[in-house]
Amino acid sequence: MFQNVSKDQRADFFQEEHQFQKTMYKLDNVGVKFGSLQALKDVNLRINEGEIVFITGASGAGKTTLLNLLAGNILQTSGTAKIPSKKFSAQVFQELRLVPNMTCLENLKLVYDPSLYKTKKEFNNDLKELAKILGITKRLNIKIGDANGGLKQKVAIIRALLTRPDVFIADEPTSSLDYENAKRLFDLLNVYNTKRGMTVIWASHNRDLVGRFVGKILHLENGRLIHSGHACFI
Repeated sequence: MFQNVSKDQRADFFQEEHQFQKTMYKLDNVGVKFGSLQALKDVNLRINEGEIVFITGASGAGKTTLLNLLAGNILQTSGTAKIPSKKFSAQVFQELRLVPNMTCLENLKLVYDPSLYKTKKEFNNDLKELAKILGITKRLNIKIGDANGGLKQKVAIIRALLTRPDVFIADEPTSSLDYENAKRLFDLLNVYNTKRGMTVIWASHNRDLVGRFVGKILHLENGRLIHSGHACFI
């Protein structure tokens, strides 16, 4: 799509594409402090509805803190933050919070909500489709306590998507996945973003995969946002 088009021209295209979208998250000079630790410092950012946003940075850079702030799990200690209260967000953090003595399938069925699905069959069809896409159909009867890290991550991701969220927030959800499985997950979220308008906010170290997508990249260093641009430029 962008062959023979300069980076400046692409930047203009993305700016025009998103200028009419509604701003969902708005952070102005935001800081987060835990005791004497300044986890975030003077962060300014905007995230629009329907954007794909990747947050990158080394361990300890503030990625998880920023995700928790955007998810509404913590409050800023300085600055102002607009966090949407009427949008439902599904979260996949390092602590997956799966029930160990239940099977993968039983864990997934826990999130069935009749207000989101016309019928139980519709829910089950979504479940089967997602399990097929992520390649776990034959492992649904494994107990979570006996599952490896990759299977647990996939179950947590499917569980989140089955809640049909407006926003998907994830902290390194591909850390236990190989390249092909990580790519498959990226492609799946891209489909949800395109077809359902789901906003995706994802912390990732995988710059090769991030660079494949038309999204925004936010790079943190020592709690500061030092770069904001489009992922396909990296």
